[in-house]
Amino acid sequence: MQYTRIRRRTRAADEDAGVYADRDELMRLRFKASGFSFLPRQPIHSILSGRHASRLRGRGLNFEELRGYLRGDDPRHIDWKVTARTGKPHVRVYTEEKDRTVWLLVDQRINMFFGSRRRMKSVVAAEAAAVAAWRVLAQGDRVGALVFDDQEIRVIEPLRSEQRVAQILDCIIEKNHALNARSGIVPNPGMLNQVLRRACELVRHDSLVSVISDAAGIDAQTTRYVTRLTAHNDVLFAFIYDPLEQALPDAGRLTFTDGRTQVELNTAERKLRDAYGAEFERRLQRMSAASRRHSIPLLAVHTAAPVLDQVRGQLGTAT
Repeated sequence: MQYTRIRRRTRAADEDAGVYADRDELMRLRFKASGFSFLPRQPIHSILSGRHASRLRGRGLNFEELRGYLRGDDPRHIDWKVTARTGKPHVRVYTEEKDRTVWLLVDQRINMFFGSRRRMKSVVAAEAAAVAAWRVLAQGDRVGALVFDDQEIRVIEPLRSEQRVAQILDCIIEKNHALNARSGIVPNPGMLNQVLRRACELVRHDSLVSVISDAAGIDAQTTRYVTRLTAHNDVLFAFIYDPLEQALPDAGRLTFTDGRTQVELNTAERKLRDAYGAEFERRLQRMSAASRRHSIPLLAVHTAAPVLDQVRGQLGTAT
């Protein structure tokens, strides 16, 4: 079970950007979202410029026509079925898409309402989504989103417009501001797989699917959905975490809640701290294994430093 730290609800807390995302701040990120790219050509130190097939595909191709083979045509575009049927070589002609579709899968479940440093994980996810959306728009591509909480998935179809980015951010803000440790929200780990299944139904070929989540609920079914997505698309996983999830401090007795129940833990017990850290490592190892198997770039973003600095540091310095 994943717990959320109890925070006293005061006016100061409600106004704290670290507890809830601020719309104006997300909008202002438009003018800061630079210094990284989702396009294929990457700086050598970028996580997108790794070995294997971790480079992103870039924009896709649209089928235009089928015609007879001409000298100089790319042999890889030969349509062997038509060639066999007609007895003459034919090629499939493609034109490059003018833009590319990027889908953002943004987690705003109650398990994201946790933070021990600068921000809640839910706020970090909102900022990461804003940074990505503005950058995609600046590169001339279309952006859409599946924003989800513990009960609902909101689908925002991709468009290339400032209004569409604003619509995505408004949806994220709405769900973000509904989070409350005392609201009685029932945690739903299975929602991660539900949103991935929905993505499999919506996403076409040569899109980029960026999952922005703490991966709560990841299991074998998650891997199957990701496998389906990576067959014809690129997937990037932005893993959102808090440093306290990695290592529970020796801080005596602490009270935690998941929104329904609360429990007091004695963090002075070494076995408890070891078990707590081991659960985080298991989740991280499962994601890392899927990343290696399917060549999915894994972007780790924590709550203790500015999101944009972390994104630039891992995705490179492309302009």
